[in-house]
Amino acid sequence: MTLLSLLALFVLLVLLQPFVHRLWLARKREQLRHRIEAERGSRLILLVHREERMSMLGVPLLRYIDMDDAESVVRAVHQTPPEQPIDLVLHTPGGLVLASLQIARALARHPGPVRALVPHYAMSGGTLLAIAADEIIMSPHAVLGPLDPAIEGVPAASILRAVAQKDAKDVDDGTLILADQAQMAIRQLRESLVDLLVERLGKERAEEVAVALTEGRWTHDYPIMPEQIAELGFKVDIEMPERVLELMSLYPQPLRGLGGVEYARRPRDDEPPQQEA
Repeated sequence: MTLLSLLALFVLLVLLQPFVHRLWLARKREQLRHRIEAERGSRLILLVHREERMSMLGVPLLRYIDMDDAESVVRAVHQTPPEQPIDLVLHTPGGLVLASLQIARALARHPGPVRALVPHYAMSGGTLLAIAADEIIMSPHAVLGPLDPAIEGVPAASILRAVAQKDAKDVDDGTLILADQAQMAIRQLRESLVDLLVERLGKERAEEVAVALTEGRWTHDYPIMPEQIAELGFKVDIEMPERVLELMSLYPQPLRGLGGVEYARRPRDDEPPQQEA
């Protein structure tokens, strides 16, 4: 074999390596998902958003909850037998309100138990999905986030507060229109939250939760800890199954040169030795 042929073979292997690795990860995720479902007797649905590489160009794509996600998750919920529990693993920065509401309503209407598992974070629309579940299972360090809607990228509550501090004659028509849109967005989201939570929390408590999550009390990236979620009236457990954390490790963040964190993987003292499948 000539040097040119060897070079061509090397280039081909380099180009194929990401695709082979992706197939290997998908296979490992499928095997572990089936194992978790068998152990928990549930239907496991994953909604995991990371930045992913676009083909071989290395262009990062930011993922979020969109209408394709809504169609897929709602279909999975509908295909789950009524009596079977659903475990929804959430790892997402949020996304479209419409898509999140569709998924949340499908989860809330499922007759069997619904558990939301948050290994690390589920912000904004991800929080909406978590509170639609009968139980939220979070790692002790995991966080949810506020549900404050935004108008043209600006928090609706901030628009209303800014307009309220000025005389009407000093506010231009465009800003007044934004304020009107902001008021509608907050009202609509609160009404949807109350409708989603009233059966479980009661009308008064559901309204209090809806206000707390939408009034602009916190910035959009404020981390709401498990203790705060429990104080709002939700059933929260901080015992995250180890296999779910293991499953999350099979959704690696794309590499950007050298990673910033390295450590030797050692089992805990109370962790049984793992066996090869």
